[in-house]
Amino acid sequence: MTRIRPRWRLGAPVLLALLVLTAGCADPSSDPRAAGPATASTSASAQAKGFCPPPEDTRASPSPCISYGWDQRVAENHAYRQAQPITAEQRQQAQPRATALATALQELAPKGTTLDGLRTAAAEALGLEAAQIEVQGNFLVPLHDMLVGGGEGRVCVNGTVDSSGHATAEVVGRTVEGTCLPGLGGH
Repeated sequence: MTRIRPRWRLGAPVLLALLVLTAGCADPSSDPRAAGPATASTSASAQAKGFCPPPEDTRASPSPCISYGWDQRVAENHAYRQAQPITAEQRQQAQPRATALATALQELAPKGTTLDGLRTAAAEALGLEAAQIEVQGNFLVPLHDMLVGGGEGRVCVNGTVDSSGHATAEVVGRTVEGTCLPGLGGH
């Protein structure tokens, strides 16, 4: 009498043999752990950059690194808020729009407005579309503690209505991030 063996019992020895045969076939040079600790001959690009070298070290590499000073690190972290430089001519050409924006905001301040009304008034003063106007703040009636900005290219005109309802406007460069108003930041 012949005994019938289940198929999985026949396949198990074959799979076990394949596993044993292929277990040591990988190329060890492709494993980053096989290289061991970094040596002096390892290229600088393969090593972590870490902290910046001290200023007196003239061999500092141009690659990014972490600054030592707290104030410098904070300044680097907020660099996205910095305005791009604009020329005196660009500033002078945009000054009439700044005056018009300040006047429009001053007229709206006592009675207040809606967000759409604020965007429309600012757009008319700046010669832009309402969609191009940036707004920060929540106090629309009466209008106070608000920032409004808009512009074309690198040149922006930003207006402010302070807590007492006084409006001012200035010509500034667009931020490095690409906005007219500085980012709110925070975490």
